[in-house]
Amino acid sequence: MTVLSTKEFVEKYGLMAKKALGQNFLLDSNITDKIIRLSMQAQGLISLENERFIEVGPGPGGLTQAVLKQHPAKLTAIEMDERCLAILEEIKAFYPALEICAGDALKFDWQQKICDEGKQHIISNLPYNISVVLLTGWLKNIKNFESLTLMFQKEVADRILAQAGTKEYGRLSVMAQLQCEVVRLFDLAPTCFVPAPKIWSSVLLFKPQREVVPEDVLLKVEMLTGLAFGQRRKMVRQSLKSVHGILEHLAVLGIEPTLRAEDLTPLAYLDIAKRLI
Repeated sequence: MTVLSTKEFVEKYGLMAKKALGQNFLLDSNITDKIIRLSMQAQGLISLENERFIEVGPGPGGLTQAVLKQHPAKLTAIEMDERCLAILEEIKAFYPALEICAGDALKFDWQQKICDEGKQHIISNLPYNISVVLLTGWLKNIKNFESLTLMFQKEVADRILAQAGTKEYGRLSVMAQLQCEVVRLFDLAPTCFVPAPKIWSSVLLFKPQREVVPEDVLLKVEMLTGLAFGQRRKMVRQSLKSVHGILEHLAVLGIEPTLRAEDLTPLAYLDIAKRLI
């Protein structure tokens, strides 16, 4: 006996994606296998037998099975859609390394999980309606994770990867790139999903930087980017005027006060933040 495919599970349970949960099911095992394969290659991982994973929103378990086929030490699947829990239980019967956690990822105790089990890899075809909220939380605690392999709307992925000086560049670009090396693994057409969304999607790999930005410095970066991008068309001498001594800091760093938020690189924001500590 073998475990059913994702498509067979969907048919067996008559499962329909819920728009309210931001669901778009990925049923093609060739694609889910590709996600795992490329993520492993980009991290230089030959085996997952010593690696622990957390998956958010596994749904009917396509990505779940792709990870489990590589025999990780453990995969914790967080799912709030009760309709999918029976499918996950069937998968668990074939793969004991699967732990099922029924609940909301936004309320999950990530810190306790790390304390109990150590660093984790996060993997997810993220529910699009909470993708940025989850990513922001993980980035604030990136030292707890080995990697993040995540699927986003392509528009969001483009913002994350955007370079200074472009219209897509913003606060999310700065926070992600300061703390991680971000790699686009590949893009997916709407037809890859059921139901097909109106937009393309992208799979990104986040590899934490070797040097973690100290928490107090990171808070200053958050403050600076909030002010600067909150008034992104204004020169930084104006948007950051509430920051004590900002003109002096900019002068010491050789940053022109007439630049705008999108002109400052992530490292420029980091340099300013360090001077505020």
